[in-house]
Amino acid sequence: MTMTQLTSGRTGLRMLELEITARCPLRCLHCLSSSSPGSGHGTMTFPDWRSVIDQAAALNVRMVQLIGGEPTSSPHCAALAEHALGHGLQVEIFTNLHTVSRRMWELFSRPGVSLATSYYSRHPGRHDEVTGHAGSHSRNRAHLIEALRRGIAVRVGVIKVTEGQDIEGTCAELVALGVPPAQIRADRMRAVGRAARAGSAPQLSELCGQCGLGRAAVLPTGAVTPCVLGRWLTCGNVNQAPLGAILSSETWRHTMAQVPRPRQAGTCNPDSDGNDCAPAEHDACTPDY
Repeated sequence: MTMTQLTSGRTGLRMLELEITARCPLRCLHCLSSSSPGSGHGTMTFPDWRSVIDQAAALNVRMVQLIGGEPTSSPHCAALAEHALGHGLQVEIFTNLHTVSRRMWELFSRPGVSLATSYYSRHPGRHDEVTGHAGSHSRNRAHLIEALRRGIAVRVGVIKVTEGQDIEGTCAELVALGVPPAQIRADRMRAVGRAARAGSAPQLSELCGQCGLGRAAVLPTGAVTPCVLGRWLTCGNVNQAPLGAILSSETWRHTMAQVPRPRQAGTCNPDSDGNDCAPAEHDACTPDY
């Protein structure tokens, strides 16, 4: 990673993941942030998050992704999305579609807003096994169908977590429901967060290889990392330094140099793959070791 690449458009940042809460009604087996119903929203306040969005806009960022936990669990989700839209940014909300209020449907339908979600199996029992919540499949499926009916742009990640999920059949069902095939990605579970191997430290081999390339993430503590999946690669904190300074720092450059990249350049396009480094990316994003 050269200085020219880092400073293109000030930092080269195109997309910023904002993990605005660790709270989630589900307890997915593979959750990268180990979120749960009892988790908090973090130490970042609404003004803190608003300032990050202001800085992102000044750095020529094109999109912010609100993620969690379950981002709609945050009391600031709608207001932060509106603030980003006010800057002319695109907003993607990575939601489990478990509970969708009228206010959220209004937000999801706004121009400039799109959705991302995970769908684990066409078999209800298998899906619920992954989420740890009985009935989550029916709620996710019904809300996905409603989003498509409303004409809301949706992309879906299908992550293999347990045996018997029927990944191929699940992807086929999503197409039948109306999700464009180009917006469906299948991937393996990554050993991060709740899926991490007991007693083992996070491994760089679990990353997709695109961390930090035109993107960065801000966690609920204000920590800045190359993506939410590589959450242990902390490069600074937005409560202690401006976002642009962190992304132009020696610490960022050193961290970027550690991330293994796909051997074949161009095999994974962050824009077409949904702009995130979460386990919703396809196998081409996985480095070949």
